[in-house]
Amino acid sequence: MVKLRLARAGKKKKPIYKIVAADARAPRDGKFIESIGQYDPNMNPMIIDVKETALFRWLKNGAQPTDTVRSLLRRKGLWLKWALVKRGSDETFITTKMDEWNRIQVDKAVRESAKKERRKVAKKKAAQETAAA
Repeated sequence: MVKLRLARAGKKKKPIYKIVAADARAPRDGKFIESIGQYDPNMNPMIIDVKETALFRWLKNGAQPTDTVRSLLRRKGLWLKWALVKRGSDETFITTKMDEWNRIQVDKAVRESAKKERRKVAKKKAAQETAAA
């Protein structure tokens, strides 16, 4: 069985992962069939780079992604695109759905940054109140 999984690379304490198609019996950093992408958790925001054609080819041939790879694909929006392709949706429908998904992600990022800012202000205010008391 072929799995889509992560293979670790990079320095000590600074991992970079390759997203690879590998035999399920092969070791994590061992032999793999094809490298289809890269994941760098050290950057802010993290970098997820995947070759779509290779990914869809492997998924179409029955490769199973690990839970971590599946979550990375969801974060990138490729899992939604794969679900639409698998259903047999036409290109225009897929494009509109992906545009809608991208707008939702932008709104989500704005809300998250505002939430972080509010927490930062509240923490600063609480520190000032305890210092004044």
